[in-house]
Amino acid sequence: MGVTLLVVGFSCSLIGWISVYALICYINAPRGSEWNCRLVTLLHGILIVLLTAYIAFIDGPWPFTHAGTESTPLQVLTLLVSLGYFIFDMGWCIFFQTEGPLMLAHHTLSILGMLMTLGLGESGSETCAVLFGSEITNPLLQARWFLKRAGQYESLAGDAVDLLFILLFGIVRIGVGSAMLEAVLTSTLTRPFVKAEGVAFYTLSWIFMVDIARFACRKSCKKYRGWQERRKQESVNGKAHQH
Repeated sequence: MGVTLLVVGFSCSLIGWISVYALICYINAPRGSEWNCRLVTLLHGILIVLLTAYIAFIDGPWPFTHAGTESTPLQVLTLLVSLGYFIFDMGWCIFFQTEGPLMLAHHTLSILGMLMTLGLGESGSETCAVLFGSEITNPLLQARWFLKRAGQYESLAGDAVDLLFILLFGIVRIGVGSAMLEAVLTSTLTRPFVKAEGVAFYTLSWIFMVDIARFACRKSCKKYRGWQERRKQESVNGKAHQH
């Protein structure tokens, strides 16, 4: 695909995501900017997971055996759609100052990776696989935020969302991600700077994983202390009832 078509495709994608956000803000004005932006993020996450899953499991080629090969038209289209979103979201996060350095680094690496893949016209297979892995937990992350805003986070639903998020992140981003990184690093077709991008993204995943493990530990300890307090209170109430 020529540079002109890539620029046109990216421009359409960026304008499209901005338009979706503007439309949601118009329809859902009382909710506020962040609520509406997260709806866009949720929509992107679901769309990209479906597209990249289709690419990996149905359309092909298989990313673990075809890393570094020429990108297919569907891979290019998917990356253009996602690139437009990430540029939009990066700009939104910087303007509203809602995210810290770690999330901005994630966005920056994602944008650079997609730009490299689109510019080279190759490595679409593994880039889409990485995009699948990074976005599959996104709907759960947004669900957690919406539950908090709705006052429903301290519930069974909140616990289920957190548990599923932690499991998916560990299995897909770290487990499957390790196998994907090995495939990229051992591929004779993948360019060195694409391999470097893969190492950087994998390292960032581990930094996220450490933060998630700390969060899981804190939440588990809090739940355990709450359970102990309830047991004590039930014991006191039981004794008082006997007297």
